[in-house]
Amino acid sequence: MPQSLSRVLVHLVFSTKNREPWLCAEVLAPTHAYLAGVLREIGCPPLRVGGVADHVHLLFGLSRTRTIAQVTECVKTSSSKWIKAHPCGKVCDRFHWQSGYGAFSVSESDSARVVAYIENQHEHHRAMTFQDEYRTLLERYGIAYDEQYVWD
Repeated sequence: MPQSLSRVLVHLVFSTKNREPWLCAEVLAPTHAYLAGVLREIGCPPLRVGGVADHVHLLFGLSRTRTIAQVTECVKTSSSKWIKAHPCGKVCDRFHWQSGYGAFSVSESDSARVVAYIENQHEHHRAMTFQDEYRTLLERYGIAYDEQYVWD
């Protein structure tokens, strides 16, 4: 076979440092659009980007030439610089993403459900904290974790 082809969908989740609500209303939608743009630039087509004031969810197709760690570093570094320069009415120069992240595989047949989940983050987080949501994802995917090292 002469071509290398792939379709790997990734649901990437990460929060602001210490889950501070940096992504205020003025910067939330532009940040999501910026993150989607970064994904497109690096060959990882976004299916949906969303979240709330203290964390983001990115569903995208993983480029066959990049690792999840490379994609994560790229989107976090680029968007962090962009947010720090954004005039959102806060002292954005202190903005940071958390050090870690969660990356979860998504089947093509389940992608619409994940898109809907990301689109409904505001509603979802009226009843559940980010920490509880993240623990649920880790448990659903059978990922062992030590609570002491998950949060920063």
